[in-house]
Amino acid sequence: MPERPSDLLWLMQLASPALPVGGFSYSEGLEAAVEHGLVHDEVSAQSWLLDHLHLSQSRSELPVVAQAMPAWQSHDVLRLNQLNQWVLRTRETHEMRLQSEQMGRSLLDWLRNHTDVDPARHDTCQQLPPTWPLVFALALTTRRVQVRDGLLASAFAWAENMVQAAIKSVPLGQRSGQRMLAALSAEIPSAVDHAMAVNDDTRQSFSPRLAILSARHETQYSRLFRS
Repeated sequence: MPERPSDLLWLMQLASPALPVGGFSYSEGLEAAVEHGLVHDEVSAQSWLLDHLHLSQSRSELPVVAQAMPAWQSHDVLRLNQLNQWVLRTRETHEMRLQSEQMGRSLLDWLRNHTDVDPARHDTCQQLPPTWPLVFALALTTRRVQVRDGLLASAFAWAENMVQAAIKSVPLGQRSGQRMLAALSAEIPSAVDHAMAVNDDTRQSFSPRLAILSARHETQYSRLFRS
C-alpha cells in the first residue's frame, strides 16, 4: 500500500472514470464485437473483458507502465523513447493509436495543471510524443507509489471504463456491470503479477481478432464510441 494517505488518494484519483482524459469515449473493439454478435449478453461481455485483461493488458499496456516507472525515476530518456516507440509501433489500427495518443496528451495536460511534475520530465514526455502508458507511469512517479500499486490502479481504471462501455453498447444493466467489475477485480492481481514478470523479450501485442474488429469499427455505420 502507499506510504501516505495522500498517495492512496492520488491513486484513487488516477483510477477514477471522472479523470478528464476521454477514457469513457473508447470501447477498445468491444462495440464492434457487439455489432458482429460476438458479445451479446452479460456472460459473453464478461468473458470478452477477462480475455482482454489477460491476453492484451497484462502482456502489453501494464508491462510498459511497470517498465516506464523506474525509467521516469532515473529520467532515462533513451529507455523512455524505446518504450514509447514500442507502444506506437504495436497499435494495430489507426483508432488504437489515436486513443493512446489522445489520452496521453490529455493526461499530460492534466498533470501540468494539477501536480508538481519536474519540468525536465514534462518536456521529455511532451517530445516523445506522449502515449497513455508512458504518461500514466509519469503520473505515478510524482508520488510515493510502488509499481504493483500503480499497476493495480491502472488495471482497475481500464476495467471500470470497459464495464461502462459494455453497459452502454450491449446494452446491460447496472447490476450486470457490478458483477462484471467484481469478476475483473478478482483477476486483476494475477494480471498485474504477470505484467511485472514481463521483460522486453516477452512483452507482446498480438490480438488478431481484436485488431480486425477495431479496423471494422473505423468504418462501422453507427457507433457510440471512438474505438
